Amino acid sequence: MAEKLVLYEKEGNIGRITLNRPEKLNAWDFPGQGGLTDQFYEMLKVPEADDDVKVIIIRAAGRSFSSGHDLTTVGFIYGMGTGKPGERRASQRVRYRMDRRWLVGGHMSLLYSPKITIAQVQGQCIGEGLALAMCCDIAIAADDAQLGHTEQRLGFSGTGIGTIPLLMLSVGVKRGRELLLSGRKVSGKEAEAMGMVSKSVPPEKLEEEVERYAKAVCLLPRDGLAIGKAFTELVYDTMGITHGFVSGYIGHTAFTNLRWEDDEYNFFKERRDKGVKTGFHARDDRFTGLV
Repeated sequence: MAEKLVLYEKEGNIGRITLNRPEKLNAWDFPGQGGLTDQFYEMLKVPEADDDVKVIIIRAAGRSFSSGHDLTTVGFIYGMGTGKPGERRASQRVRYRMDRRWLVGGHMSLLYSPKITIAQVQGQCIGEGLALAMCCDIAIAADDAQLGHTEQRLGFSGTGIGTIPLLMLSVGVKRGRELLLSGRKVSGKEAEAMGMVSKSVPPEKLEEEVERYAKAVCLLPRDGLAIGKAFTELVYDTMGITHGFVSGYIGHTAFTNLRWEDDEYNFFKERRDKGVKTGFHARDDRFTGLV
């Protein structure tokens, strides 16, 4: 039996989905691997199909919301950095199929969930974790949470995720570009100030504040909430946010076929030759004192 990486409980009109991989800081895999990603989106269907549920709280066990994708496995699904002799690299059609399923079938389905979604963010909220939080209607973070797209330091340089339009609209184009090009992290307080999250609160008040917002939303009628979410889809469409998920998966697929020159840092090569920990630290240490 597969490990239970996502938990669910319901109380009245509130459904609570908990990411349950705390020993790995709730790091994600990719669709079809039977891990956190598949289990999360399958579990999401449960409260979405329940007419009594008005609000879905998405939270995480342990000290962090999510550290992003698991760097011990990232890229292998495309045949990157394995070092195995004679292994064929994944075709473009395989890459496009995987990335479309991940970004359009995953992120976009969360953004367009028929229920109101609230992200409860503590600790690290990186890459895939931040994308998840930004796809929620409301995101409340602890003051000392750390949010950012450090995965951009792998070489993406401003692509590879579907939530870039949401980021740009939330924090502004110049600041959004700076965050993506630097890959720097910001605190919950700074994230609130720039519009990346709805609110930042002291860590000990996080759960209480999320519950308060959820109960307030539950005072609204079911039909009103459903109509409001449907109308929001139209607004997102008009603003071009929907296109971000298509451009995101195309950009991610293009990145997985990137070529690094001899004077450029290739995480996948470093991981293969020196191990994940060394590769990860070397990726970020290069930015010390610069951003």
